Amino acid sequence: MDAVTLLLQRSSMPRLDAPGPSPAVLEQLQAAALRVPDHMNLTPYQCLVFQGEGLAELSEYFSAVAQLEGLGEAECSRAPKLPLRAPCVIVMQTCYVDEPKVPRQEQYASAACAMMAMQQMAYALGLGAIWRTGIYAESEHMKQALGMRIEDDIVGFLYVGTPSVPTPIKPAKEKSIFQYRFGER
Repeated sequence: MDAVTLLLQRSSMPRLDAPGPSPAVLEQLQAAALRVPDHMNLTPYQCLVFQGEGLAELSEYFSAVAQLEGLGEAECSRAPKLPLRAPCVIVMQTCYVDEPKVPRQEQYASAACAMMAMQQMAYALGLGAIWRTGIYAESEHMKQALGMRIEDDIVGFLYVGTPSVPTPIKPAKEKSIFQYRFGER
């Protein structure tokens, strides 16, 4: 797949089955994540990869967090099923570095770029992926369950697997995000 096609056709794939990414593919996802913009080469992020029995562990975390966050009965019964929607879930977390030249916002942006690079790589390799956030990414209880520092952030959960249906290609958006200040369009 060429880069232009990748950038113009990439879509999230919420319906994923086994097989998930092989160790070799996970290495490629990691290599893509390590190529993103990263001022001063801080690598202010790391990933926790959950596969196989690890998904049961993540499922327990989701269940506990739903209860600790006081989510409703329906969400508490749904929570343990969430990580089981793909054969692999990669949790992207920041690991902020105290560096005056690189503010936290820039470090978060680098982590977000790394997550998108992994999602793009998965798509380029014929896998499906979807980046999810929500209450579980915002929860201090989830950070504690994952063994994170409270001052760091969960950028999201990247679900990766084999698409169970053809990946839907979203139509191009018919709007412009550019505002021209100088010169002509």
